[in-house]
Amino acid sequence: MPVPHPETVAVVAGRPPHTPDQPMNTPVHLVSNYVGGGQLEYGRFGNPSWTAFEDALGELEGGRAVSFASGMAAISAVLDLVPAGGRIVAPRHSYTGTIGQLEDVAARGLAEVVFVDIADADAVREAVSGAAMLWIESPTNPALEVADLPRITADAHAAGAVVVVDNTFATPLRQRPIEAGADLVVHSVTKYLAGHSDLVMGAVVAAREEDAAALAARRTLRGGIPSPLDAFLALRGLRTLHVRLDRAEANARELVARLGGHPALEVRYPGFGAIVSIVVRGGAEAADAFVAATRLWVHATSLGGVESTLERRRRWAAEPATIPAGLVRLSVGIEHIDDLADDLLAALV
Repeated sequence: MPVPHPETVAVVAGRPPHTPDQPMNTPVHLVSNYVGGGQLEYGRFGNPSWTAFEDALGELEGGRAVSFASGMAAISAVLDLVPAGGRIVAPRHSYTGTIGQLEDVAARGLAEVVFVDIADADAVREAVSGAAMLWIESPTNPALEVADLPRITADAHAAGAVVVVDNTFATPLRQRPIEAGADLVVHSVTKYLAGHSDLVMGAVVAAREEDAAALAARRTLRGGIPSPLDAFLALRGLRTLHVRLDRAEANARELVARLGGHPALEVRYPGFGAIVSIVVRGGAEAADAFVAATRLWVHATSLGGVESTLERRRRWAAEPATIPAGLVRLSVGIEHIDDLADDLLAALV
């Protein structure tokens, strides 16, 4: 049989064997203790519900997945792999939780952190000289800058750095960083993979088995384990990722077409995915009024769910000052495109 398409992998991976009386789905294993003498032993060490999700995500990304209690826990575990005093090169525009963790390790003297424009490959190549890790977001959150993954990954490896890619926005259906040479891929499972705004969870996919083992060891030691129910729900969400993403991306493209040229705003879109950023002319006050005027779109800080949400990002103090005060990030959902567009256009009047 030929290698299945990613859409098929999302549906079939991580299921029990096709033998009589096996369940179609791995059930929720609510357990804290196991009979001794096996590989699991204790609930912090492993859970079949985690394993089913990890098998599916790992197959999609092309590596071995390790799940965590949150995206922040996943980020923390990856940063723990940097040797004391090592240099980390990261995007100047990225998830505020990532920036916060990087600033924290720098403030405590655990690492040197250099922020760059990740879309400027020449600047990245210069910065990674002597670095221990290159952290990439592409597209960036919320500026939506796109990095040349193969080029900067090769430059980082030539400098001896480990390459990490946060693939939350693109998902493995639009971008497979390991195929471009990345060593580790980070996901906020909360977002597109789970897709229904009902859980908090993270994951890291490692290209090498030894890195996956190191991350699993950090998870066990630090206790950043996911809930079995969350892992079950995340896998259920993953099954429909391709359907949800196709619809949301189609909506996003049409929104960009309908909003383009509007005198009240500037539209930013990387050409794929379901995140659109718009800069409302008039700054923070005008952007806040626009957000408050929507009726269908939900004002919320997370993203990647079936419902459409929006948020002015500079309302958060941690957002970099280089992000325009009037930038509103749109997480485009799967509602009817006419309803979504009409609501936004009415709010801009």
